[in-house]
Amino acid sequence: MLNATWLETFTTLCQIGHFTKTADRLGMTQPGVSQHLRKLETQVGKPLILQEGKSFTLTSAGSAVLEVGKARRTQERALRESIEVDDPNVGDVRIGCSGSMALWTYPHLLAHMKHAPDLCIHLTAAPQASIVAGVLKDALDLGIISEKSDHPRLHATPLAREELCLVLPARFDATNLSLDRLNTLGFVAHPDGFSYADDLLSLNFGDTYKGADFLRVRTFINQIGQIPAPVAEGLGYTILPKSGVDAFARQQDLAIVPLPKRRFHDLWLIARQRRSSFARIAALKDLLERTTQSLQ
Repeated sequence: MLNATWLETFTTLCQIGHFTKTADRLGMTQPGVSQHLRKLETQVGKPLILQEGKSFTLTSAGSAVLEVGKARRTQERALRESIEVDDPNVGDVRIGCSGSMALWTYPHLLAHMKHAPDLCIHLTAAPQASIVAGVLKDALDLGIISEKSDHPRLHATPLAREELCLVLPARFDATNLSLDRLNTLGFVAHPDGFSYADDLLSLNFGDTYKGADFLRVRTFINQIGQIPAPVAEGLGYTILPKSGVDAFARQQDLAIVPLPKRRFHDLWLIARQRRSSFARIAALKDLLERTTQSLQ
């Protein structure tokens, strides 16, 4: 049997990727973390990491031990849940969603937590495939996705229809809007921006739109909360789900321009059947179902 304390230290180290930060997280010293690692390596009989300066990579044995550490965490969490009182305001809940939805959702979750001091909510921004995988592995309790999953172990509940928005500077004159005028202004690109452009602009400028690779990019940013900032400064336009626009503080400096043909994405809330029966998860599921109605 692997030593549980050493295994947890190693799993945390792999999660954080830094010895000093791991020590801070666990309330230990850095030499203490290294000692736990060496003891675990002795118990396993093989090195678990290869150090490269201040960073490290896992050996094949390290990867295998990490999977054991993750599995043990999941098992211990399931054990705690089975013996805890099923209280809607007690315990941990892990939620995954897109970056824009995370920005929009988090204030609602914080407001809920004010009335539940023993409730801990973990919110993770991730791609849809990662969210589905996380819910299936019980790494996430709830997930918000834009394409319904038909996986037999998942239950999908429709949340809302979220509009894909063309966002312009508030002072921009959108009269007689054309693709040429948008290109003159310039596109504020982001990781999902090009697919959004293909989706929305091809729908409304089909006769002149040649694809996202023909757009004039003014700037690129991969921090979801900062995408509207260049638009607010008058430096370009962008395309975002409504949640990403609503979460931006400087609403007065942005304008959502209605296009002749609107584009909506359906939002779905997914969960494992047995997990959604826990009171705290059911309470947050209800909260998300209620609050997302304002996105429509």
